[in-house]
Amino acid sequence: MKTRQGKGQHSPRGLRIATLAVAIAAAGGTAHATDVFRLEGFGAISRGMGGVATAHDVGAAGMMTNPATLSLMPADNTAQIGLDLVTTDIDVTNRSTGEHVHSGDHSQNRGPYYAPQAALTRRVGQWTFGLGAFAQGGLGTEYGRSSFLSRATGGIDTGLENSSRLLVLNIPLAASFRASEALTIGGSVDAVWQGLNLNLLLGADQVGSLIGASRVSGSLLPVLGGLPDLRGAHFSLTRNSPLASGVNAWGYTGRIGMTYALTPATRLGAAYTTRSRMSDMEGRATLTAIDGVAGQIPLGGKIRIRDFQMPAVVNLGVSHRVNDQLTLAADVSRVFWSSVMKDIKVGFVADAGGDLNILLPQNYKDQTILAMGAAWQMDSRWTLRGGLRLAQQALSSSTLFAVIPATPRKHVSVGVGYALSPSSTVDFAWSHAFQENMNNVSLPNTSAPIRVSHAQDNGTLVYSYRF
Repeated sequence: MKTRQGKGQHSPRGLRIATLAVAIAAAGGTAHATDVFRLEGFGAISRGMGGVATAHDVGAAGMMTNPATLSLMPADNTAQIGLDLVTTDIDVTNRSTGEHVHSGDHSQNRGPYYAPQAALTRRVGQWTFGLGAFAQGGLGTEYGRSSFLSRATGGIDTGLENSSRLLVLNIPLAASFRASEALTIGGSVDAVWQGLNLNLLLGADQVGSLIGASRVSGSLLPVLGGLPDLRGAHFSLTRNSPLASGVNAWGYTGRIGMTYALTPATRLGAAYTTRSRMSDMEGRATLTAIDGVAGQIPLGGKIRIRDFQMPAVVNLGVSHRVNDQLTLAADVSRVFWSSVMKDIKVGFVADAGGDLNILLPQNYKDQTILAMGAAWQMDSRWTLRGGLRLAQQALSSSTLFAVIPATPRKHVSVGVGYALSPSSTVDFAWSHAFQENMNNVSLPNTSAPIRVSHAQDNGTLVYSYRF
């Protein structure tokens, strides 16, 4: 499976394939994350092995976890293109009435979720360079307009949507250096784009709870309070399209990493990804006040989601080749959610004048994740993979939103790789997130006591071409 054409040589066909792949991935779709807002592994090799990637060669996708693993790739140059497809099974139950709603494909906005990926790597002497485009993660729900989630205080059916879609896309530029036969070191700088669609109804009791906790301010607050019979407020910042987002922003992040071979069969790895530095997400939105006397009063304006960041991550890993066929690997990760997801900060400025600022509490906890995987090379063409991933719960039940149910934390995965030729390989992985249940009976993030059940399946297909 290892092919070399000599250092510095490359195939024009391969370059054309890689260029096309990066362009396709940069125009990508949506993904639903399983480690809160983060996908549980990048590329089919890592995904099939439970997400391990810190001390094991997982191909070009290794630049998303530990760029130092790029030096472990056998070929001088590699281009890859792939696709994730995620199907979710999310139900929300009103524990007071027994009503429930299933998140499904109610519009063009969400689900099922897909995320193209692409990458190109090239070796120059002891250096290996990489450029890629990968969905880091996201979330998505679609509850429609007619469930109890669209009912304002006092039982008023609003006919307004409750839904969400977040996509985070990373474009890493990576480099890895083989310092010795045992040591590789690497780093990357990533351009990051994120886009958010959101439709959210808050009942009058939720609005009152936020006001009582000093989480609402602005000149529109007295206007809402002056309505004769306020029953709720609805935010809509959505572009009903497979790709476009209601608000979006650009920023950057970076990572460093290393691997060290203790023996020819055992390698250790470590990597650190910095907290992202994103601009505020901005776009157009409609704030609709629901009043029992005046009806629905929509206000168009500009909206800003302030300081919405992805967390820093520390990864430690080990990979051990038991024999020529079997390799075992494990990663331990610490994800620092508490420093970036205390509140969702919303700022709205109406076209007609006036503003409203809201802090929606989240209070995520830092998360420790254990990933374990195995790869069995059956022969020169076939490789089988399997993995398990266990994570601590980052979300707090008291601040759970039905439209942000990023709760799964237990995953099992299987994968297969097939060498089409000495220079090309197809890898497939399937991972299952076991159902996780969480209750919230607390204002302000829910009015009715709710129970959210969330499970999902993720299929990943990747084609790699070595030249």
